[in-house]
Amino acid sequence: MDSGAYRLAIHETIRSQLDLPKVDEQLAEMADATRVHLDVVEPVEVRFANRRANVDAMVLPGDSEVLLGAIPMEDLDVLIDPKRQQLIVNPESPEIARKSLK
Repeated sequence: MDSGAYRLAIHETIRSQLDLPKVDEQLAEMADATRVHLDVVEPVEVRFANRRANVDAMVLPGDSEVLLGAIPMEDLDVLIDPKRQQLIVNPESPEIARKSLK
């Protein structure tokens, strides 16, 4: 998880294992401020506890660290517990993911 990232980012090995086709290309700004063109692949189902979300993924080169950004975390309705450095289900909606439509 990366609270500074916006999207899901996987690496080339995962893309290859899941045989995910490219659906787009986008310019991404990395943590060191460099800009790179990255492939975007069709939705990946992300599961955590009793939650699931389908999100497009950007493909990082090599075996880069997988990033679960703010958008998929919001879709899953999960939070970061900074004290334990863990991802947790939103305690205000533990049984089912809550979505805001406003």
